[in-house]
Amino acid sequence: MKRRSGGVGRPGTKRQIAATGKCSPDPPPKRQGSDAPAASKPGRYNPLADPRKAPELAPGLYLVATPIGNAGDITLRALEVLAAVELIACEDSRLTGRLMRRYGIATQLLPYHDHNAARQRPRLLQRLAAGAAIALVSDAGTPLISDPGYKLVRDAVAAGAEVLAVPGASAVTAALSVAGLPTDRFHFAGFLPPKRPARRRALAGLAAIEATIVVLESARRLPAALADMAAELGPREAALARELTKLHEEVRRGPLDELAAHYAEAGPPRGEIVVVVAPPAPGADDIDEAELDGRLAALLDGGVRKAAAQVAAETGLPRRRLYARALELKQRRRP
Repeated sequence: MKRRSGGVGRPGTKRQIAATGKCSPDPPPKRQGSDAPAASKPGRYNPLADPRKAPELAPGLYLVATPIGNAGDITLRALEVLAAVELIACEDSRLTGRLMRRYGIATQLLPYHDHNAARQRPRLLQRLAAGAAIALVSDAGTPLISDPGYKLVRDAVAAGAEVLAVPGASAVTAALSVAGLPTDRFHFAGFLPPKRPARRRALAGLAAIEATIVVLESARRLPAALADMAAELGPREAALARELTKLHEEVRRGPLDELAAHYAEAGPPRGEIVVVVAPPAPGADDIDEAELDGRLAALLDGGVRKAAAQVAAETGLPRRRLYARALELKQRRRP
């Protein structure tokens, strides 16, 4: 069945970026030879075409952010550093290579990912110890956000090497900025566990955190993950950001239960997904247990599930917790 990305049910607001507003990364420019750098064009910065802009870099490990979608979202400093370092450690040399060709950068690429990190890390540390300047990039966004860079940074710091940030694009901060939810405190939870029992336990642990929660999720697992979020976190306001900075960028907002219902009907969308969830409702945890029992008991005639859903909507407390309590109250009523 063909996956659909929108249109069925509209739980919140949806914003579709016009084709003239955002663009996907350009294809690699035509080149005369296999190693020839891209030609300079008006408005495009090519660090190799103007070597006066290439800085003399001090030895160290440079953590360079790359675009999360739109190839134009790379900084001038990032281009300068990538052109000046001796080596670029990257997750996928094919993806990074396309970006380098776009900007005419011919620095050597070295694959560094989960499967070869244990083997490559000592080699990188040896070169750092010898005085090399090395860049670390991820496939997209800021290094160390859901990629294997942490251990390299940890060992480089332990070895006394300089570690420097070259900041730029990040899906986490991009999603937070457009979500319309509190940003003064947020908790980045990364990817949720793929299997439901573990995912439910992880979400239950996030429920009491008094901050906006940011999670990454695969498109395929999104409908099930949203259903679990609604069950564990209650009907909190949320924003789902998809394909950020790309041609089909979309931000869909609404309560978690409505977002879950939408994607249960529409099916998994396409693209990269970031889900931003509001913090618990103010004062929700201060509600007296006796008051909760009274609210649930008054609604039990309509069924345990409906009682839990209504009180969850009124208080912002997790529906799963209220369901368990309502079930206990109903069992007590039995003669």
